[in-house]
Amino acid sequence: MASKILTTHVGSLPRSKELSEYLFTKDKGEEYNKKLFGNILSSNVEQIVKRQLEVGLDFISDGEMSKISYATYIKDRIDGFSGESERRAPADLDDFPDYKEKLAISGGTPTYSRPCCTNELKTKDNFSLLNDIENFSNALKKYGHAKAFMNAASPGVINVFMPNKFYASDDEYLNKLSSIMANEYEQITNANIHVQLDCPDLALARHMNFKDLSEEDFLKKAEMQIECLNHALINVDIEKTRMHICWGNYEGPHTHDIALKKILPIILKSKIKYFLIESSNPRHAHEWKVFEEIKLPKDKVLVPGVIDSTSNFVEHPEVVAERLIKYSTVVPKEQLMAGTDCGFSTFAGFGKIDENICYEKLNALVEGTKLASKFI
Repeated sequence: MASKILTTHVGSLPRSKELSEYLFTKDKGEEYNKKLFGNILSSNVEQIVKRQLEVGLDFISDGEMSKISYATYIKDRIDGFSGESERRAPADLDDFPDYKEKLAISGGTPTYSRPCCTNELKTKDNFSLLNDIENFSNALKKYGHAKAFMNAASPGVINVFMPNKFYASDDEYLNKLSSIMANEYEQITNANIHVQLDCPDLALARHMNFKDLSEEDFLKKAEMQIECLNHALINVDIEKTRMHICWGNYEGPHTHDIALKKILPIILKSKIKYFLIESSNPRHAHEWKVFEEIKLPKDKVLVPGVIDSTSNFVEHPEVVAERLIKYSTVVPKEQLMAGTDCGFSTFAGFGKIDENICYEKLNALVEGTKLASKFI
């Protein structure tokens, strides 16, 4: 039995103001100094790797430094997208229109390009992907660290946030996406970096894009999304795969979130080793009990979020330890890793969490996990 529970997080970390400005200029299709941008990007990746290691995290990321957002970045890597997709508010915010308006006025809704699929999808080139891998690999080598992961959009989340306006059906669109995205997943893992598939399509999309569907029809869509994801991972070593499940990284009532017990059996059909699931926020903190009846397969690892990503409260290490100890009563210690609920900067230049508080929260994650490891 392992003596120590390892630590990680979901991926995105606060980007510098300078880098964010370049990312938004690039997103708008405006001219920018590509050489200077490349230098700033590689420098930011190196800094973010160093800072994670100083905190003491085990599995670290490149912070998604090069990406405007976790899903729409692929429009820069794949041809076939144009225009703007319809923005749909989550059902819980529809129930509280005054609060929804307050969020919009306060800048609580990020503005960035989110096109639709309007033509045949084709890979543009691999430059930005290979550049991301090179920047991250160089930083890892400099600091002598090997445990690493890189985020990538799942076919399902691309389908949800950049909808199909070209293919005969969403199933055809999903299949095309899975064939194209397979290259990204394989390139990342071939570089000995774990690939993390970000899949809010399996939870958040229920009360946003698919809020008008019956629960039965939504679950059928989820099944299809898992099938397409598995197809995209056919040549990827399962030991290097992670999946993040999210109900939406925003402070809201979340009163329409689908229950974990409804989607977990479908999620567990995926060709994935590590499952990062929101577990700290007040709508889902009780769902550790789900694993009493739905047992985690022995070849899987659960990474519950023991740090919230929507509040500047810094969790006490003992709170982190208590959360992990609860999970250890339903999941063996050797199948546990400690994580965060979601990313700390899902969109470049946007995030409620102060940059320095972000790292203080990650420090609490590390200290609390050390404490829990002594008692489990």
